[in-house]
Amino acid sequence: MPEYISNMRRFIGRERLLTVGCSVVIYDGGQLLLQRRADNGRWMCASGGYLEMGETPEAAAARELFEETGLTAHSLELLGVFSGEDYFYTYENGDNVAIVDVAYFCDNFSGEPMPQPGEVAELRWFAIDDLPENMANTSRNSINKAIEFIANK
Repeated sequence: MPEYISNMRRFIGRERLLTVGCSVVIYDGGQLLLQRRADNGRWMCASGGYLEMGETPEAAAARELFEETGLTAHSLELLGVFSGEDYFYTYENGDNVAIVDVAYFCDNFSGEPMPQPGEVAELRWFAIDDLPENMANTSRNSINKAIEFIANK
């Protein structure tokens, strides 16, 4: 957890905290790489995490992609910025957040997908017309936008 968030938690406890997340939708050959979270078993974008103080959203997205999948992004294209009630989330420890997600698309990357131990239970490629039903609400908008983006490429 970034130091800023842990410091804020000392003041507000488990109350809802506005956070900025950065995520990446990975695409290759008609498939999207998704991760199944270790903490709740839900499927979501291949990577995502919090923006750290002084970091750009693009740098945070690339960092999270590498940390969670072992993949290196060579280019990222902005899909959009998403927020709202679908992005309210309560962690297993009871911490509440309202996420503003800066989502990117990446089809230019290198490396072999390797799940981050403890955080990512599984990485799997899914055809864009056969995505899992057990997807996190916070991933649906960015994945739908990525599918639209792919269709218009």
